[in-house]
Amino acid sequence: MKNTKNVRIRNRLFFEVYINYAIMLTMFAVLIGLIFMNLYETAIMNDYRYKLEKQALSIAKRMQQAIINGEEESYLEYLVILGELDDEVPDVYTISNPNASSPMNKSMENVVLDDVELPKDSIEVIDAAFNNQTQYRSGYYETFGGVSAIVGNPINVNGEVVGAVLLISQVHGQDDIINSSMHLIFLSAIVALFISFIIAALFANGISAPISKMRRTALELADGKYQCKTDITRKDEIGDLARTIDVLADELAENEKERLDREQMRVDFFANVSHELRTPITVIRAYTETLIDGVVTDKDKVAGYYDRILLECKSMERLVGDLLLLSKMQNPDFVIEKEPVNITQIFEDLIRSMHAISAEKNIDLDFVKDEPFYMMMGDYDRLRQMFLIILDNAIKFTEENSTIHIKLSKKDRLIVSIRDEGIGISEEDLPSIFDKFYKSKLKQNEKGSGLGLAIAKQIALRHDGEIEVFSEPDLGTEFVFYFQCLEDYVEKLEL
Repeated sequence: MKNTKNVRIRNRLFFEVYINYAIMLTMFAVLIGLIFMNLYETAIMNDYRYKLEKQALSIAKRMQQAIINGEEESYLEYLVILGELDDEVPDVYTISNPNASSPMNKSMENVVLDDVELPKDSIEVIDAAFNNQTQYRSGYYETFGGVSAIVGNPINVNGEVVGAVLLISQVHGQDDIINSSMHLIFLSAIVALFISFIIAALFANGISAPISKMRRTALELADGKYQCKTDITRKDEIGDLARTIDVLADELAENEKERLDREQMRVDFFANVSHELRTPITVIRAYTETLIDGVVTDKDKVAGYYDRILLECKSMERLVGDLLLLSKMQNPDFVIEKEPVNITQIFEDLIRSMHAISAEKNIDLDFVKDEPFYMMMGDYDRLRQMFLIILDNAIKFTEENSTIHIKLSKKDRLIVSIRDEGIGISEEDLPSIFDKFYKSKLKQNEKGSGLGLAIAKQIALRHDGEIEVFSEPDLGTEFVFYFQCLEDYVEKLEL
């Protein structure tokens, strides 16, 4: 059992839950971070593109106005001033459209396509502008000194594209903004993951700790320590499982107690049987050896010895019969054949049979009933035997010139009361009177086997009945039986 208590760390539930949860959080954080960084970068570049296109449009309009008004010199001064005001102003190329019927003045053109070698994207942007389209390109261009953005915008004069404005801007400033933002996002993700890992540890511990405790409790129960409990009070499925284990522990403890009680009863049973049989066997052996040795030769004494041997044999036969009957009654597979029985008839039969015994002590059997018939489902012979045991004890423990009261009544159940006016049962003896081989130390009980009341109780249980006992020393004892009436039994079967 010790080996089952050692679990490797990597196989522990806490470790598995924590690792899986941490991996899930990390993947989720990385995925969200990548998506967010991509969206952020796209937003920055779109914003930068919008600004470049807006600048290109503004310059193109200013140039258009200068061409219409013949203010070429003022336009060139505007470009100079614009470059001096802001270091981040992109490079401005103005290109005349050679395909226009009235191209713009060469004095306003600062790039001649035939004289310079521009990247392919720049040529595509210029051609789109000559076709009256605004276009945007970005990428790495060695001609422009690195990663750059290119925007081309047409210059319209009187409905004709006379030239194009080309803005070229290096995006290293935007890269710095993006990189600094990425660092901030990365730092935030690290902090969030750290906090999430702490939460994951608490979450994993919240699941694994009670399960580990239940595991330890189960191992303790397997070792026979049935008093061990989980003491977990959670109100979720884990709490339900813990309470189930606690209920199991209680049931195991109860079963263990019952097992020990049965074991003790078994030991006591054999001890009592041995004790009960030892005396008659000893007596029979002593008388038999005496007769065989010829110690006694007188015919009357020999006859007396034979009578005593026969009496002891009958006593053992009765004891063995009671033991077999009790064993049969306690067998769960034993089934009593039931049929409609009139309890009134049983007691009328018993009163006739016991009249001679009760008359010896001048004891009156007072039988009271409110109805002529009290019907129930049962075994006539077994019920008669049960009531016979009670009446026999009542006569045995009742003084002369007394009365035994027998009363039949019916409420929600059939009630049978047998009350004597005898010596009663002491309070400490009362809980044990239905135990096998239990006998009080009274003189009247010295010849009893201690099995009668145990048999009576088993018969009552086999008839789904209950027994209550009320007794006061020197005042008498009352046995009350409760059984299901025949009508209720039939109604139950029909349902």
